[in-house]
Amino acid sequence: MAVSAALGGVVKRREDPRLVTGAGRYTSDIRPEGVLVAVFVRSTLAHARLGNVDTGAAAAMPGVARIFLARDLGLKPQEFPSLDEMSRPPLAADVVRFVGDAIAVVIAETLGEAIDAAAAVVVDYEPLAVVVHPHAALDPSAAVLHPAKGDNVASTISLGDDDDPLQGAEVIVRGRFVNQRLAAVPIESNSVVVEPDREGGIRMWTSTQIPFRVRAEVADMLGLPESKVRVITGDVGGGFGAKLATYPEQSVIAAIAVKLGRPVTWFEYRSENMVAMTHGRAQVQEVALAATREGRVVGLDVNVIGDAGAYPGQGAGMPVYTGQMSPGAYDIPKVRFRAQTAATNTTVVSSYRGAGRPEAVSLIERAMDMLAAELSLDPAELRRRNLLSGPFPHTTPTGVTYDSGDYRHALDTALEAADYTSLRREQNARRKRGDRVQLGIGISSYVEVTAVLTPTEYGAARVDADGTVTVQCGTTSTGQGHETAYAQIASALLEVPIETVGVVSSDTGLVASGDGTYASRSLQIGGSAVRGACISLIEKAREEAARRLEAGIEDIERFPGGRFGVRGVPETALGWAELASTTGLSAEDEFFQGDQTFPFGCHVAVVEVDVETGEARLIRHIAVDDCGTILNPMLVEGQVHGGVAQGVGQALYEEFVYDAEGMPLTASLIDYTIPSIGEIPPIETLHTETPSPHNPLGAKGVGESGTIGSTAAVQNAVIDAVSHLGVRHIDMPLHPMRVWEAIRAATEGP
Repeated sequence: MAVSAALGGVVKRREDPRLVTGAGRYTSDIRPEGVLVAVFVRSTLAHARLGNVDTGAAAAMPGVARIFLARDLGLKPQEFPSLDEMSRPPLAADVVRFVGDAIAVVIAETLGEAIDAAAAVVVDYEPLAVVVHPHAALDPSAAVLHPAKGDNVASTISLGDDDDPLQGAEVIVRGRFVNQRLAAVPIESNSVVVEPDREGGIRMWTSTQIPFRVRAEVADMLGLPESKVRVITGDVGGGFGAKLATYPEQSVIAAIAVKLGRPVTWFEYRSENMVAMTHGRAQVQEVALAATREGRVVGLDVNVIGDAGAYPGQGAGMPVYTGQMSPGAYDIPKVRFRAQTAATNTTVVSSYRGAGRPEAVSLIERAMDMLAAELSLDPAELRRRNLLSGPFPHTTPTGVTYDSGDYRHALDTALEAADYTSLRREQNARRKRGDRVQLGIGISSYVEVTAVLTPTEYGAARVDADGTVTVQCGTTSTGQGHETAYAQIASALLEVPIETVGVVSSDTGLVASGDGTYASRSLQIGGSAVRGACISLIEKAREEAARRLEAGIEDIERFPGGRFGVRGVPETALGWAELASTTGLSAEDEFFQGDQTFPFGCHVAVVEVDVETGEARLIRHIAVDDCGTILNPMLVEGQVHGGVAQGVGQALYEEFVYDAEGMPLTASLIDYTIPSIGEIPPIETLHTETPSPHNPLGAKGVGESGTIGSTAAVQNAVIDAVSHLGVRHIDMPLHPMRVWEAIRAATEGP
């Protein structure tokens, strides 16, 4: 059954009135009676052996209920597949491995009392050698963070050809590109509230993208059956992949609540969040792109060193996605990708919006611009000559199969919307005049992969006696608009007013199962599960109508308005409320999507650069994105706008920096710069629609496309603005000093 064409229209987000009027309900709004407050004592050194942890004075302070060390809780380490030797203790017992590693937890009656007591805990450290940079960590002589492992290698990855992909090329361009470390900086930081119930279990409220995984982890750590752990996620003030991790603090707070028999809350303050929440990106890429003199790319060779942080987990696998997507949207016959990730004395690196794919697009798009300069070709023309044109499905040299696409159409649409020819004309005029403010145009043709890792999701639909509809899904919204999207699907399929459709998710006590929200999977897998449940519900309604009307199922016809009656006799038709009047009607679905989907598009960024100060300003951004069939254009545009803002942030402003001793230098929003609305111009969004064959909605993901497409476009634009001065490459973030130094180096020499 196809979804009604009504799904292609704009429906305002039904979540927004609640959120913009301050009626949202976040984890920190949960205040059980008698709740205690937790504050963590965290390491102030990047690598040290722990000596005595003196809690005596702190324990005697007013309001302090108890102070817990690792030995008081007895929780096992947090393990990741194939990385057991680098497992993470929930509280450090012997060694701390990054600034921010948790050592103790103070529990007090009020937040102020807990903060004061945490400051009074005295920790004796025996400093150990520090390794901050992944290249240094991989040196055989480097200090080893996890002695049981024997070295700092977290992963070794090999994709593509074994043979030299550069052999026989007429032109080769080489570059060393840095995808800098980023902090996620959600408005709402990590937070947990745990309340013991009276039956040997707990209720936990936490800000997460994956409540069912949190339930599994906490139950395992506490030795409880999953049925005794209920995890509830309310409104979430941003996730961006950083809330895809299961954090040790969640299990620690749960264990303390059980031990004390009282509810306990923990809310991460901002400076704590900057070092305790996982970081993203953190790759150094050595890239070589080979081509003929006519501009046909013949090979790509990539070597990546990734930083996985102190306790490698998801971050160790991020270069896999970078490698898989390294050919980008181009027809590259040979690709060789090699990567290693290393443990370092820094905050754990994990998923961050795009998770390995922005890194891939950045490397190939920078290399394409460098090749265009080498061949004296327009960057748009070089891309047009090399973009894949089908047939689809298309399998790349790195082993992934693109489902559908029209990459040249996306490029042409973006160039036309930008009035590319006029922009180049204006750029040439400024260069001839020698203007202080130069114009730069950056292009990024991208393809990305969505719905990776887990191919299944749960959906359910129910009609009650009053005719109201409730749908359930195992995904968790962190601002994407799931409540609106799933209600749209149910409304269209069941032919009921959208106002009568309720949506339930993010509560393991109310929803049977779920895998959560990540990798832009929600609509294509979760939405397809809701669709399947609604279709099953329609069949149950048909069966109930046949029973009520004493007719054969084959004789039941569906009439407009969600009514079911005997074929040709509309006066017999029964509505949803009548059919559900006795016991209600309900149905479930477990949707399986066997293949990944591949959204694509083209972004064009236009910047102005002051060549005397190095200041770069984004003045236009054109985003053409294809996420398959569009359910609700408003939701899609919102995701693209937010994604572009984060891509601009990486390109121009954001970088998390450590000194040589592993001390964070950007652990507050005074030092870590994120863009505001003042730095983001109106984003010109256009869309093409190339349905995916892998799900009945024809949908692909869009939650990360804006970031993936924009990052390289903005970086390319800034470099393009000063390329006539001899600048070949500038690493992100392209802040004024870095741009100014590149200009001076190109024009004045060493």
